[in-house]
Order: sequence, then structure tokens, then C-alpha cells
Amino acid sequence: MHIHILGICGTFMGGLAVIARQLGHQVSGSDQNVYPPMSTQLQAQGIQLSEGYKADNLLPRPDLVIIGNALSRGNPEVEAVLNQGLAYVSGPQWLAEHVLRDKWVLAVAGTHGKTTTTSMLAWILEANGLQPGFLIGGIPLDFGVSARLGESDFFVIEADEYDSAFFDKRSKFVHYRPRTAILNNLEFDHADIFPDLEAIKKQFHHLVRTVPGEGLLISPADDANLKDVLAMGCWTPVAGTSIGVDAQCDADAQWNAQLQKADGSQFTVFLEGVRQATVTWGLTGRHNVYNALSALAAARHVGVLPADAAAALMRFRNVKRRMEVLATINGVTLYDDFAHHPTAIATTLDGLRKQVAGQRIIAIVEPRSNTMRMGVHTKTLAASLSQADLAIIYQPETMDWDLTALKQYADNIEICTSLEGIIAKLQAQACHGGHFVLMSNGSFGGIYQRLQTALHAL
Repeated sequence: MHIHILGICGTFMGGLAVIARQLGHQVSGSDQNVYPPMSTQLQAQGIQLSEGYKADNLLPRPDLVIIGNALSRGNPEVEAVLNQGLAYVSGPQWLAEHVLRDKWVLAVAGTHGKTTTTSMLAWILEANGLQPGFLIGGIPLDFGVSARLGESDFFVIEADEYDSAFFDKRSKFVHYRPRTAILNNLEFDHADIFPDLEAIKKQFHHLVRTVPGEGLLISPADDANLKDVLAMGCWTPVAGTSIGVDAQCDADAQWNAQLQKADGSQFTVFLEGVRQATVTWGLTGRHNVYNALSALAAARHVGVLPADAAAALMRFRNVKRRMEVLATINGVTLYDDFAHHPTAIATTLDGLRKQVAGQRIIAIVEPRSNTMRMGVHTKTLAASLSQADLAIIYQPETMDWDLTALKQYADNIEICTSLEGIIAKLQAQACHGGHFVLMSNGSFGGIYQRLQTALHAL
């Protein structure tokens, strides 16, 4: 079958393309923005890519078109699909019908940490011989690809609350029918499709409704918004997670982590008050400790002992673009990080601050998500950058609001309207050394290589 995918370079749709290829289908696709790492992953799989949306991309005529949720009516290729009467489906529906139906699905949902936690869980199962399939919204360094069909009954999936397609406004995750479901956290996001937090809670409860009574839900014991979701009705056992000063700090938490180092790089795991293992690894931040606890709990649900899962975590190499060290140049360590929500930015910088103590930290942020571009997080974005000595925010011409409003909430923020201006500021700051963290959920205008070249020139 020839499957053509619209929006193929998105992390979800790109993973879908890889799985469809592994099932033996001929796969092609188109996207407005074709850039690494997804473009290189797809090309390595022998998938034909077309840049830009146009009717000619549908030649030769495909048997099925899978339409990504970033596309809407008025898009020339979408209009051609409808006018030509081609068969089409959303990505989540295709995945549910052709891949997940006979699998033990382990789904990872939440506002933050989905990609990292899904990668951790897939790696734990892989390291313990379970050979899972997976679809992850990033490229785990331990696998080198964002998706695969797998060779077992287990499938680990990043379960996004974003809508499925222009013709299916349900959250993606309601299609997946997990037996094991992680609810990492819940905050307001995706302001372009959700009017308020209550609307997101409702979608999360739709997910809870699909988990069988013999399944398992895993959730932080202190997340008030997730407590609200579960209070709407829950028919499945819930394993709580927490971080505290001792193994029994939270009566609602079955799983507890006791930090051995403040930056989260070492912690001891307790299950129902009984010590299981101590994890020493390369990740930092309390958020990653929570991610680890959730992955450990989910792995135990499919039979992996906590000690064995913890041993796998100590070999976990994280995901591309999650505090990925790009280079160390003339005393500056340059990071690429996907954080694009104030909470994610704050927790990432807090983990780095605890790791590097008084060394200089500069955060460079591209507010690229729809929610950021709408100006929803003005005050919280400013507060999230408090651990940085300097925060440089990029304001392109297409930004819908004036970022100078951020400066009334913090005195460490500077606004730049060009990439050249950002690079010039960072060149001037490089004499002090330290840690430069580039934060964006997109290509950031190709600044990564340009900045490395500029730093080498000093």
C-alpha cells in the first residue's frame, strides 16, 4: 500500500512514517518545514519527502493519506485530498487500528516530560529483553530512531493531549487504549485549542476512562490537577509517586525517591517503604527523578523488577535536544534543549543550577509554541528564567505580542529581534565562560551551527 503523510516531519507523524515503512508500506510525505533530526531519520528509512504543500505531491495517487493535526482546511494539499476523494485518516486512528490493537500499550501522558519518560520506559524494557515497539516525540540516543514496530506484545507510546486532526478534535491519546498509563503532570497549555485548564482535565479524564480495571495508572501524589481528574471517576488502581526526605513522606505515594544529591543526579528508590535501588545517572532535576519513578512503576507492571529497571536507567543516555551538549568551545558549554513551557524551562534551569553552582548560565529562548506566541505565559515565562544570570528572548517579526512586557517582571531579561543580534551578545558574553542553553521546540532559525562557528572564531 502507498501511504502519503501530510505533516511528516512532525515528531509524531515522522515516527508513524517509520512504523508504516517497517510494516512494508511504500511511504511518502510532505511538510512545510523539513529539517533535522526528523528529516534525516526519514531519508535514512527510504521515505520520499516533499517540501511544501501542493496537489502535485499526491502523484502518483496514494492508497491512503494520513493527515497531521497541524494541517487545516485551506491547505492546498488537504483541499486536493478532499476534492479527489482520496481515503484519509488521522495519525492516531491509523496507529490504533493497524499497530496498537493487539498490543499491551504503555502510554505516557502529561504536560511535561512525556518524551523523556517514554524514552526511559522503552529503554528499560529493551535493556531487560522485552524488545518493545515504541513511538516517541524525539530521538532517544539509546535507539537512534523515534519509532519502531518492535518484536513483542509491548508498545510504549508518547500520549499527547493535542487534537488528532482537523476532522477529529479528540486528544490523540484517547485512541490508544493503554493498559498501563502514566500521567506525569497537568498544567494549562495548548491555548490554541483548549479554552481553559478544565477543558484539558476533561480530555485527561477521557483517557482515564479507557484504562481497564486490571490496568494501572501512575501519577504524582501531589499534583492537584491530576487529583481533580481522578476525582471525576477512576476504575483502575493508581500508583502514586513522590520525592521527599524519607521513604514514607507521602501516604498516597507507593513509589518514593530520596535525593542523595540536590541536583537529582543520584537518588534512592523506595517501593511501599522498602528500598529497591540507588540510581546514579547523567540526568539532573527533580522533574527527571519524577520521570524515572513513573518509568520504574510502569516497567514493574509488565514484570521488570525495580532493581533491574534502575540498573537500566543508570545506562540511559536521554533524548536528542533534552539538555543535549552540542559542544564545549573556549570555556562555554553549549546545550540544545526542547523546553518551551515556563514550568519545563524553570525545572531544567534549576537542575542545571544545582549541578554547576555559581557558574554563569545564559538561557536563550525562542517562544515558538502556539501558547507562547499568544502571550499566555508572560509573567510565568519571566519567573521561569530566574536561575539564569542572563536570559535572551528572541522576538521575530511574526510574534503576536511585544516581548518587552517580560522585562517588567525580571531584570535579567534582554530581547533580541534578530539571530545576528543574539549571536553578537553571546560572543560578548563568552569571555566569562559558563553554560549557554538554547531553548526551542523548533529549528531556532539554524542558530545552533552559526553560534558554534562564532564561538570558535573568538
